[in-house]
Amino acid sequence: MEEDLRQIKSNCIKVVLFGPESTGKSTLCEALAEKFNTHWVPEFMRSYLQKKWDKDKEKITKADLLPIAHGQIASENEMAEKTDTYLFCDTNLREIKVYSEYYYEGFCPAEIINAVDNHHYHHYFLTDVDLPWRADDLRDHPHDRQNMFRIFEVELINNQLPFTILSGTLEERIEKATQVLETLKL
Repeated sequence: MEEDLRQIKSNCIKVVLFGPESTGKSTLCEALAEKFNTHWVPEFMRSYLQKKWDKDKEKITKADLLPIAHGQIASENEMAEKTDTYLFCDTNLREIKVYSEYYYEGFCPAEIINAVDNHHYHHYFLTDVDLPWRADDLRDHPHDRQNMFRIFEVELINNQLPFTILSGTLEERIEKATQVLETLKL
């Protein structure tokens, strides 16, 4: 099963939009892909859980974590084969790990933990909580955003991963991200 979580080698610069819910990751990911005329990987967890919610009004359970992880990495691997420039990932396995540990009191499936450290990304953009909260069927922590931001930040710091915090309007975030992206080399 861990083999399903293997990240394929690619010639692209992989960038992850990382951070708490309702911080503009999807919007920014899509906008950066458009600006750089490349591909992006939508957040698999969102579509998976929305289908589950629409069917039975069920929220995420521990049993969903591995199927979500498999779907996320399969989508990423598929898109990585389609570009040799930038690939923008709306979350990754590390984000699934952070959410799993948050919601399940430190629990995360061993397969995800083992895979996370074997995945390589050139840069992380940590999205700030300075955008207005937008409620939907899946979002459930509007009052814990700053705490969640710190949890995501600590994850990046503790693992010595390259990251930049993106704050402000969409345009300000795109401008700052562009400055960082222009310094990255394969």
